[in-house]
Amino acid sequence: MPPTTTSDATPSEKDGPGEIPLRARIFADLTPLRASPDYRRLWCGNTVSWMGQQMTALAVSLQVYAITRSTFSVGLVGLCSLVPLVVFGLYGGAVADTVDRRKLGLCSAAGATTMSVVLAAAALVGYHRVWLLYSVVALQAVCFALNSPARSSMIPRLLPKEQLPAANALQSLTTNLGLMGGPMLGGVIVGLWGYQAAYLVDVLAFGGSLYAMWRLPAMRPDHGDGPRRRASVLDGLRFLATRPNLRMTFFSDMAAMVLAQPRALFPAIAVLWFAGDAKTVGLLVAAPAVGAVLGGLFSGWLGGVRRHGLAILIAVVSWGAAIAAFGLSRNLWLGLFFLAVAGCSDTVSMVFRSTMLQAATPDRMRGRLQGVFIVVVAGGPRLGDFLAGSVSALTSPATAVIGGGLACILVVAGLGLGRRAFARYDARDPQP
Repeated sequence: MPPTTTSDATPSEKDGPGEIPLRARIFADLTPLRASPDYRRLWCGNTVSWMGQQMTALAVSLQVYAITRSTFSVGLVGLCSLVPLVVFGLYGGAVADTVDRRKLGLCSAAGATTMSVVLAAAALVGYHRVWLLYSVVALQAVCFALNSPARSSMIPRLLPKEQLPAANALQSLTTNLGLMGGPMLGGVIVGLWGYQAAYLVDVLAFGGSLYAMWRLPAMRPDHGDGPRRRASVLDGLRFLATRPNLRMTFFSDMAAMVLAQPRALFPAIAVLWFAGDAKTVGLLVAAPAVGAVLGGLFSGWLGGVRRHGLAILIAVVSWGAAIAAFGLSRNLWLGLFFLAVAGCSDTVSMVFRSTMLQAATPDRMRGRLQGVFIVVVAGGPRLGDFLAGSVSALTSPATAVIGGGLACILVVAGLGLGRRAFARYDARDPQP
C-alpha cells in the first residue's frame, strides 16, 4: 500500500546529483517531518510522551526507595517492566497485524495515560504503597508492548521507503534524548514539587501522543487479496525463520547486546580502573547515550547509504571494537570517548536494522516482527548484563569487557561470512 502522505521528491531528486546542501549531508535529515504532517505529529507526540515516561520511571524509582529504603526493591521496578515487555511484546505485534493500528495505538496510549493518572492521584492523596507502584509499572509496560509495534508499523505507510533511514534516525534522537533528559527533568520536578507533579506532567505529555494518533487515518493491516484472519505469533516466527536478511538483523544486534554489554560492570570499573565514585558511574552510563545522540544529530549521510546489510555489519563490528578498546583504557576521558563511539555505532546499526525491518517486511507481518524487535531490545541487554557479570566474577572486569568486544567482532564476522548476501542487501530492492 502506498504511503498516505509523501512529498513529490526527496531532496536528492529535487537538487540533482552533487547539489545536496552540506547541512543535509551532515545533520539529521528533517525531510520526513516536512513531507508528512501525519508523521510530524506522530514524531512530536512520541517525543513529548517518551520524555514524560522517562520522568515517571525515575519518579517511581525514587518513590519506591523513599518508601522501602531498599535498593533491591528499586531493582524490582525494572523486573516489573521487563517481564511484561518480553511476554506481551510478541502478542502486541500479533494484535497490530490483526486490528486497525490507529485504534490500537489510541487505546494503548490511553491506557498508559490512565496509569499515570493513577500514580498522580495516589501521590496527591498520600497513598504510598509499593504494590501499587509495581502494578502500575507492569501495566504501563503492557501498554507499551501493544503501542510500540502498532506505531512502528505505521511509519512505512506514512513515508516512502527512501525516507525511512531519516525517520529512524529521528526516532533514535527521540529515544536517546528522552533517556538523557527525562530523568534529569524528572529529578528536578520531584525535588521541587513532589512525585505528583512529575506524574501530572506525564499525563499532559501523553496528550501529544493521543492527539497524533487521533489525527491519523485508519491503519488496518494490508493483507492483499488474501482473507483477513487473526494474526498468529507462530506464523510471524515462521516467516522470520525463512527470511535470512531480516534474521541477520536480529542476530547481529544480539551479538552486540549480549556479548559486548559492559553496563553491569560500570560500578566496579569506576572504582577499580578510574578510582572514581558514583559521579564516575554516571559519566560511564551517560557516555554511550551522548554518542548515540551525536550519531542521530549527524545522521544526514545515512540516507545516501544503499548497502544496509554491510552498514549494519560494520557498525556492529565498530561497537565491539570500541568496547574492547574501552576495556584496555585506564584513562577516564579516553574510556568515555570509546563508550561514546560505541553509542554512535549503535545508532547507525539501529537506523539500518529498523529500516530493513520496515522496508523488507510485508505490511501484514510488520507488527509481529516489531514485536520480536521489542523482545530483543528489552531482553538482549539484560542477558548481556548477566553474562558480563558472570564472566567478571569468574575472571576480571577487564577480561569480561575486552573478551566481550572481541567475541562480538568474531561472531559478526562469522555471520557475515556465513550469509554473504546480507552484505549485498540493496535498499533499492529490499529483500527479506
